Amino acid sequence: MQLPELVSALPRADRARFERVYHVSGADGRLHAPAPMVPWIEKTFGDLATVESQRIVRVSNRVTGEGTLFNELRAQRPVRAALKINNGIAPALKDDPWANPIETTPEDTFGRLSNEYGLTAANVAKYDAMHSIIVFSEPDPLAFTQDSVVAHLALAHDWISRAHEDDAEARYPYIMWNCLWRAGGSVVHGHMQVSLARVRHYAKIERLRADAERYRDANRTSYFDDLVRIHASLGLSHQVGGVEVLASLTPLKEKECILIADSPGRALSAAVFDVLRVYRDSLKVQSFNMGILLPPIGVTGESWDRFPIIVRLVDRGSLETRTSDIGGMEMFAESVVAADPFAIHRSLVAEGA
Repeated sequence: MQLPELVSALPRADRARFERVYHVSGADGRLHAPAPMVPWIEKTFGDLATVESQRIVRVSNRVTGEGTLFNELRAQRPVRAALKINNGIAPALKDDPWANPIETTPEDTFGRLSNEYGLTAANVAKYDAMHSIIVFSEPDPLAFTQDSVVAHLALAHDWISRAHEDDAEARYPYIMWNCLWRAGGSVVHGHMQVSLARVRHYAKIERLRADAERYRDANRTSYFDDLVRIHASLGLSHQVGGVEVLASLTPLKEKECILIADSPGRALSAAVFDVLRVYRDSLKVQSFNMGILLPPIGVTGESWDRFPIIVRLVDRGSLETRTSDIGGMEMFAESVVAADPFAIHRSLVAEGA
């Protein structure tokens, strides 16, 4: 909530870099509550004054067009429960369709890949011609360990290489993990998805590449380097094993963290695990989305010079609530977020992620 003041206090060079990429502003949203509503407001939010005058901070990325509206009061909104999970998600795995994935999932035409922690399966309902699943050996998707996350991501990269061998024109890779139903996972059994596009990268990844290229041409510096420097100047980033870890200034949804690395491998996979560990164990995240943005394989018509590997992670809320975290604002206008990036980053650092 104090971001405008923090930016104003930055050294001149840091502030200029921030303002080259971001625009930040603050405003107060005001309302008048009728007397019969006051007891409910005080019970729900604790204080009438904080509801009648609400601090809103808006951060806009001038380069990519992303933007987020922060209002910490939204975290206190009442929600309606949909499912009790006092016993974990074990009941949801009672009729696990992937209990024996060799018999209940199809395989790619080039066969299956596997390691100790999982195996690949062709997706029955593909969203691209090259689209498969990494089925975890451990059915509970929240029972991940560093070894399992490293192994799942290694298997995903092995699949990308094998799929490219099978179809040389498929060269634009993407890895994602929709963890449980709040995040869009249609099967409870733990799994990631991996795909390889032809002709051009997926739209939002291509848009980011083009935006970064325009920024570099206009400012003679890397957009991604400046992104890291801006977050560092505000105390919102740190480095682990050569991987930059940022608490995003323009989160798509709650608690977004961004990891930036020059190359794939164990260091990046371990950093991904560390953030997920803090999500699960400290921030009590139950459902999340992860997307790994990767440059293409080989030479393409467009320039991917200095485009890093980018991992984006967002919390999708409690498994026990039936209130959606995405509505018309997020779909068509701008993200609205309650979680404070500064608090998220403090948790990451405190827990060694």
